[in-house]
Amino acid sequence: MVAARSIFTPEEISMLTRKSDLRGAWMVVHAWAVIFGAMAMFVWWPNPLTFVLAVAIIGARQLGLAVLAHDAAHGLLANNIRLNDFEGTWLTDNLLLVDLHAYRKYHILHHRFTQQKNDPDLGLSAPFPITRASFRRKIVRDLTGQTAYKQRIALIRRAFGKAGDPWSARLRAGWKRLGGSIISNAFLFAILAATGHWWLYPLLWLVPYFTFFSMVERFRSIAEHSMVTDNDDPFRNTRTTYANWFERAFIAPYFVNYHLEHHLVMAVPCYNQPKMHRMLLAKGYGPRMEIKPGYRAILALASSKPDASAIAAAA
Repeated sequence: MVAARSIFTPEEISMLTRKSDLRGAWMVVHAWAVIFGAMAMFVWWPNPLTFVLAVAIIGARQLGLAVLAHDAAHGLLANNIRLNDFEGTWLTDNLLLVDLHAYRKYHILHHRFTQQKNDPDLGLSAPFPITRASFRRKIVRDLTGQTAYKQRIALIRRAFGKAGDPWSARLRAGWKRLGGSIISNAFLFAILAATGHWWLYPLLWLVPYFTFFSMVERFRSIAEHSMVTDNDDPFRNTRTTYANWFERAFIAPYFVNYHLEHHLVMAVPCYNQPKMHRMLLAKGYGPRMEIKPGYRAILALASSKPDASAIAAAA
């Protein structure tokens, strides 16, 4: 671990860690405005092109909701913890079948043991790089809903406890774990139904969730910790990936690409991380930092392992 005070002055730390209730709320509103705007685009101009575009936009904003919920898990969306947890639960995580409080306990272990054997997320980063064919198969499973189906079925089964337990106990456990998600999704369905477009919920909420969201969630995970150069150096066991406007729109919403900065100082809200990055560069830390020029470079590296046939041909 690197102490923030060894890098920044107290005044700089105070400035970087300052939270804005307005900025946090605005990002949540922005995410939902983009989601409803994409739905409206398809309603007004229904055709295959706008459907595919809406799926991509909404899937990316679903990742955006997860990013904002991640900030809420760190207490960074609002100064008041009740407001922070309300935004991180009812307006973000619950819609994605995630329990904010359970995630908060789990996620702190990832920060404590980043890229070490006790890191609960190590299984996400360790398999890479893989072959190009294997990477294509993963993307196909993501975009056809197989990945999300497998993950969500496992989540639901865990939520309802052990198979041998009494049904009353299993139902209580299931409701405790999934009740908030059921309520939030029912509310979203009710909003769409009230507009006369209930069918948007399965078509342009669940379809993006089971397809594009799975893919960009994978991209995010790969970019953050896979194939880093030193698992023991906090400047190199995670990564910042520069993102152009297209990548920010469809792969890296709400500054999620500044992951190295997040690990160095967890208390910095996502909207202050670009400023923190510039400060680190100005202080001369650039050569020590794990940085990639864009997501294309990350994905190329993730799929760079030679397959058996290529190795045999070279031999």
